[in-house]
Amino acid sequence: MKYAKYILITCCLSFTACNDVIDLYPQSNLNTGTYYSTLDEIKTGLMGCYNGLQAPMVNEWQLTELRSDNSKMGVPASSSSTNRDLSDLDMFIPATIHNAMYSYWISTYLNIRNANIIIDRLGANYDPATGSITLSDINIPMSDADRKQLIGEALFIRGYHYLNLVRLFGGVFLVHEPLSADKAKTINRSTVAETYKLIENDLKTASAYLSASKFGAIASTSIGKANQWSAKALLGKMYLTQNKKTEAAAQLQDVVTNSGYSLQKKYSDVFSTTNEMNSEILFTIRYKAGGLGLGSGFANNFAALNSGSTILNGSGSGNNTPTTELISLYTDKDTRKATNIAVFGTGTAAVYYVPKYLSPVVLSFDAENDWPIIRFADVLLMLAEAQGFKAESIALINQVRVRAGLAALTETVNSVETFEKALADERRLEFAFENHRFFDLVRYNTTMNTIKAEQTLKNHFALEYTSHYAQYTAPVPTLVQLQGYVTTDKLLLPIPQREIDTNPSLNIQQNPGY
Repeated sequence: MKYAKYILITCCLSFTACNDVIDLYPQSNLNTGTYYSTLDEIKTGLMGCYNGLQAPMVNEWQLTELRSDNSKMGVPASSSSTNRDLSDLDMFIPATIHNAMYSYWISTYLNIRNANIIIDRLGANYDPATGSITLSDINIPMSDADRKQLIGEALFIRGYHYLNLVRLFGGVFLVHEPLSADKAKTINRSTVAETYKLIENDLKTASAYLSASKFGAIASTSIGKANQWSAKALLGKMYLTQNKKTEAAAQLQDVVTNSGYSLQKKYSDVFSTTNEMNSEILFTIRYKAGGLGLGSGFANNFAALNSGSTILNGSGSGNNTPTTELISLYTDKDTRKATNIAVFGTGTAAVYYVPKYLSPVVLSFDAENDWPIIRFADVLLMLAEAQGFKAESIALINQVRVRAGLAALTETVNSVETFEKALADERRLEFAFENHRFFDLVRYNTTMNTIKAEQTLKNHFALEYTSHYAQYTAPVPTLVQLQGYVTTDKLLLPIPQREIDTNPSLNIQQNPGY
């Protein structure tokens, strides 16, 4: 069931990006100072925040999946600027002026701004010194329960955005209230620790304020919205990213034990457009087909290039191409393979593509498929990672494996090394093309003893070099050069150069290596 976020938001929510600063307090005839005066207006504004989750997703796969060992740029010999930009991300050599990177950055901050307006109007204030969120009096008639629910949803969205930003760029500009243009120009980058401090308090407050209704008891008007369980799951992911395994396990175990969410019987059911918001979906970014401007473009984006109408109306762009190594990792018994990987053509003309977000479309780039952000399977496997090598963790992995039609892990998983490999492989197969793999690899640098992102990516380039990277147009990188691009510094993206150049009043530090 699609909830009311699909109402087209106009007037005060039709903001555009500013060329000079990260954040503005938008001014219009119907502005934020006058519009957000009733409960219904606040709810409408919050719908705009949910809609605003779509824009960063247009580019997120390029910054995550393409920079992992799951995906590669589909046409290596192409010299088009679009394909070369994708190749630069794929090979860890993006320019600081990379367009997709900036588009992701600015669309994320635009939605942070939208959330900040709601949070501010509801009287929730973040104090960077104490790291706490306090409530001040407001003059908008509403119950305390409604107020806290709305604050919780907006904080969840803000915390989600900042978690992605800090994992991609490191310490970023912390904007936690509506700002004037002059004020925005005085804000420099915060540290990674300060960024995580804001995220932690946003998500802890959200989990305290949001509805704790179990799956199956969620009101129809709340389906698809953030709740206590999605906030706890995201908080657990944040803690795990920081290698705070005890804190992560506490949040994740609570979700497993008390949320009412569960695995779907079949893997394919999780992503079916006729089974949306099922028991496995704790939070998803929603799309609606029908020419409303709210449909998903990933079906056409990821379908095989030059496939005509064979796969779907409007052909495909051939992006996010599965790597040979990922394809070979799936066994014939693994029921996840058909959902994640498909082939178009035969023989030497055969090409692989991602069908995960594919459904019939009337209009090109206007599919119905949602994009899951937090699934119950993710919670199970994160809990296993937080607990480490023990029988209970292996049992959690086996829940996911058995659902995929695979045999349970046996006594061959008998050491930290074999456990970590089994867990990493399971996450890779389970969440292929859901933008998890790159974040997972970077996290493993701290949460695991035997799996390191840099070496995994160097191995990936070696495996794919002859069949893919050696086919590039001049200058063709050697394998040694390609592997040399993968450094600890380059696991972070550069701060978009535009943010540095348009604010000469501050000395904004670029990330090392750029």
